[in-house]
Amino acid sequence: MTTMCVKRAFKYRFRPTDAQAAELSRTFGCVRKVYNLALAARTEAWARQERVNYNQTSAMLTAWKKTEELAYLNEVSSVPLQQCLRHLQAAFTHFFGKQAKYPRFKSRKKSRRSAEYTTSGFRYRDGRLTLAKMAQPLDIVWSRPLPEGAQPSTVTVSQDAAGRWFVSLLCDDPAVQPLPATDTAVGIDMGLNHLLTLSTGEKITNPRHERKDRTRLAKAQRELSRKAKGSANRDRARRKVARIHARIADRRRDVLHKLTTRLVRENQTLVIEDLTVRTMVKNRNLARAISDAAWSQFRGMLEYKAAWYGREVIAVDRFFPSSGLCSVCGTLRKQMPLGVRTWTCESCGATHDRDVNAAENLLAVGLTVSACGAGVRPQRRTPGGHSAVKQETSRRKP
Repeated sequence: MTTMCVKRAFKYRFRPTDAQAAELSRTFGCVRKVYNLALAARTEAWARQERVNYNQTSAMLTAWKKTEELAYLNEVSSVPLQQCLRHLQAAFTHFFGKQAKYPRFKSRKKSRRSAEYTTSGFRYRDGRLTLAKMAQPLDIVWSRPLPEGAQPSTVTVSQDAAGRWFVSLLCDDPAVQPLPATDTAVGIDMGLNHLLTLSTGEKITNPRHERKDRTRLAKAQRELSRKAKGSANRDRARRKVARIHARIADRRRDVLHKLTTRLVRENQTLVIEDLTVRTMVKNRNLARAISDAAWSQFRGMLEYKAAWYGREVIAVDRFFPSSGLCSVCGTLRKQMPLGVRTWTCESCGATHDRDVNAAENLLAVGLTVSACGAGVRPQRRTPGGHSAVKQETSRRKP
């Protein structure tokens, strides 16, 4: 087995000069314009039952630049414009593969402001990054070093709603290698009272980042609602709201990164429940708490880090009765309301903590899957004939 170097993005904040900020803002606008023009052209062709590919949209871009109306597209680097066409091609590929919805037009106010540069659109030498059409390198806050000898293959510049500037450098990271194999495994039950409950009995507190800033956020949103639309005061109030949201998201992401890294380093097999978060947030009483817990983000981090370090993540079907199944004797309790946090098995008399019992059951069925394959079904009495488990397969290259 040969291992390949992992591509990893290193994200940093930077402080652009006024000229650089103006150039990047023009680039963001041109990227959005070209993306929308190409999407409109492909949509019109789709209505005529024709397909337009990347090469055709690239030729359209050349023609657009020659028109008087769109001559300003020549003022920015052509690399981000070509890259946005490639992104649109990838979006249509996912759509035709039934992996995503139909691509949507980019909005001036709501869409992410970003531009991607390939190697022909930037110069990286001696720790200094200079983008095309710029005379000076970016003033980057190097919060952590790049891998030794790393040469970025792509650079993505973005600005968030709070007005912060970021640059992301995609590099080969030789430090990411499979960890030594262990015989440890853990079942993970995700919840709201506790963010995670492990099969070892450990309970990880839910930080509830959004709740801590809810008062500040509500006040800032009230102030925003009073400002006249289109005014400078409204723009300042909008940025204040965005800064609070950014603070919440940053803290949440930091906690999840530390938590997932720890779990992946300590365990060879990690078993989680395949929750349908998109459906669960339709519950108006729990939507805010579920969104704040960020279960989908946690799972995404866990899966890509497991793939990096040679670990295995197994997702148990959401219909598996992990909470109501006795982990000692296997008896299934008929009803298990959410308010019941501890319960006693009628068959064996064992007393269970609801969340710990669920984590133990997830671990048991996950180990069965790991040993026998994804077709194994544990004991259960739920209707519908759904498969009991599904195993998340990671891409492994020989």
